[in-house]
Amino acid sequence: MTTYVARTVTRKSGRRNEPFAALAFWRLLVLAALFAAFVMLIIGRLASLALFEGTRAFGATATSYVPPRGDIVSRRGVPLARSIKAYAIWVKPEKIMGDKRELSEQLAQIFPQKTAEEFYEKLNAKRPGYLMKRALPRQVRQVHDLGEIAIEFPREDERLYPQHELAAHLLGFVNRDGKGALGMERLLDERLTDPEQRGKPVELSIDERVQAALESELASGMRKTGAKGAAGVILDVKTGEVMAMATLPSFNPNRPLFANIPEHGEAVIEGKYPLSRQVNNVTNRVYELGSTFKPLTVAAALDAGSVRDLAIRYNATEPISIDGFKIRDTHPMGRWLNVPETLVHSSNIVTARIADNLGKQRMEVMLRKLAFNERPAVELGERAKPLWPRNWGRVTNMTVGYGHGISVTPLHLATAYSAMVNGGMWRPATLLKAKPGDKIEERRVFSAATSARMRQLLRMIVVDGTGKNADAKGYRVGGKTGSAEKPAEGGYARNLVVATFAAAFPMDNPRYVIVTMVDEPIGTEATAFQRTAGYTAAPIVKKTVNRVGPLLGVIPDTRRDVDVSELTPLLWAPKGT
Repeated sequence: MTTYVARTVTRKSGRRNEPFAALAFWRLLVLAALFAAFVMLIIGRLASLALFEGTRAFGATATSYVPPRGDIVSRRGVPLARSIKAYAIWVKPEKIMGDKRELSEQLAQIFPQKTAEEFYEKLNAKRPGYLMKRALPRQVRQVHDLGEIAIEFPREDERLYPQHELAAHLLGFVNRDGKGALGMERLLDERLTDPEQRGKPVELSIDERVQAALESELASGMRKTGAKGAAGVILDVKTGEVMAMATLPSFNPNRPLFANIPEHGEAVIEGKYPLSRQVNNVTNRVYELGSTFKPLTVAAALDAGSVRDLAIRYNATEPISIDGFKIRDTHPMGRWLNVPETLVHSSNIVTARIADNLGKQRMEVMLRKLAFNERPAVELGERAKPLWPRNWGRVTNMTVGYGHGISVTPLHLATAYSAMVNGGMWRPATLLKAKPGDKIEERRVFSAATSARMRQLLRMIVVDGTGKNADAKGYRVGGKTGSAEKPAEGGYARNLVVATFAAAFPMDNPRYVIVTMVDEPIGTEATAFQRTAGYTAAPIVKKTVNRVGPLLGVIPDTRRDVDVSELTPLLWAPKGT
């Protein structure tokens, strides 16, 4: 009886709980479905962000997708340009909940480079758009903390230049569509955006340490001379590789927003620069480079045999009068000069006589071999065409001999000096790192014997002549000054000078050419109130060589020098000295 009662109770209890169990089951099933849907929503959102966050698809007016670009690095592998995921700040004006005027004031405090009025205009736009195309993480946090739901923070592919203004004219920048707009960015655009190649960085020839030193010394030289600009290049004489190339003032390619604002008299707004700053003065602007041409004329005369004996003297007692034109010396010696004295004292008169004896045809052949009639030989698209004489008569030939009447870029001059000191072989400049086994284009311009003689003469100019302020101790620098008045309407502006120093080191075994140029120095106390290259451009060479020599593997050695003993007696000295 006891057993029967227990079974009966159990059956009754089970029937009573069946509806509750079924209800619990369905409740659990619904909760599980909701949870699964929530998880799928999160996964979908994450996938959406991963796939489309970089497409800038935050409204009907968003720009098209910009593919990432490959890195550009220095010859030592240091990143110069790379693509990163950067924050942008995007707004949907129609969804703004807060007060737009107050919000614009708050945004202007976070981004002082823009005014509240500019932000207010964006907040009242008819379509969604960017408040900022690039923002720092701390700025993103500050905007996020404003609590405005209409503002979003997409992550986008952006081009970053980690070294800021360093080598800006070489690198260039990308435009709003993500395409290269200047420099190597434009030249390498297809290569950098090719999915099959962009994983491998493009190696440039420049050494970022050498580049930084050159830019630093050019900037210092500008300040000391009161110049409006400066430029320089350092070239490997054996390979043509550009170790450094700089133009000042520069710009920051991270913020390439250019505006037509004055060069002087007004502060430059952050992120905005005069359009002229993007011009590469080493490759894309031509100048009359003055007396730096004189060694080239002498080298051509030695090669042609029109100068056979360096001891022969030429009349420099008075200006040359020809066809109503007078050729004068800036610092007349008032006597007859031989070739070493002509270069040491930088005589226009004697150089003109040497050019006259050389003749138009042989002078022109030499300059064409040096590519002075063509745009500079380098990969950049920004290259100026030289101003070649239209009517090359006798007077023109004489003035071209000392650097007047023909205009070329500083890079033309650097490659010419490289040929003059490296044994006589002209090689085009390159901004790409040379690899073992690469075939280097070259052609002979000067004989090896002429090149050896010019190394002696260039060293004498620095030791005994106008280039003394470039004599970096132990580096055996050789070179030539050039101070040319700038062309102006109706002639030349006597108060505007381009001062240039072209040099090579070490002259007993040349490895590098360095050219520095100072545009319109005014002469200050630091330069003894002189504007000429010996006081303005030459000291920049000295300081730069002292800094970059060890970086380039050239160790100073005061026990070595170029043997000029056979030429020293040719330099005239007053009796009793």
